[in-house]
Amino acid sequence: MKTLIHPLAGTLATLTIAVFWLSTAISELTGTPETVTLVKTAIPWGFLLLIPALMVTGASGLKLARGRRGGLIGAKLRRMPIIAANGIVVLVPAALFLAAKARGGAFDATFYAVQAIELVAGALNLFLLALSLRDGIRLSGRLRRGR
Repeated sequence: MKTLIHPLAGTLATLTIAVFWLSTAISELTGTPETVTLVKTAIPWGFLLLIPALMVTGASGLKLARGRRGGLIGAKLRRMPIIAANGIVVLVPAALFLAAKARGGAFDATFYAVQAIELVAGALNLFLLALSLRDGIRLSGRLRRGR
């Protein structure tokens, strides 16, 4: 069961972050202020899906690792504190701040500076999660290492 739950939760978390990131980028580039407000105020509600998915991914991953710390498992384990810290310290506070600013219609320099930081931090988390997803597929034997 853990071998099913872990990849499903990890994929759900990664896709959720990708939807947040793409929705933000598209709304900022092509949307109206109303569209940006809709996206920025919807993202915190998405935490109700994202945070449990990340928790299940982490817990099931630790169970699957069974104390092993080397190789691909070690690489995945080293990424997780970075992903978690980035989310807790940068992404969640930024999303809440941007939702409040957007709700108030305050699309000022501070909004856009925080938005830029959020996009960079989100891209970093997507990259790290994609690496972990790739390594998980390799661990399952469904993907071989490149030469």
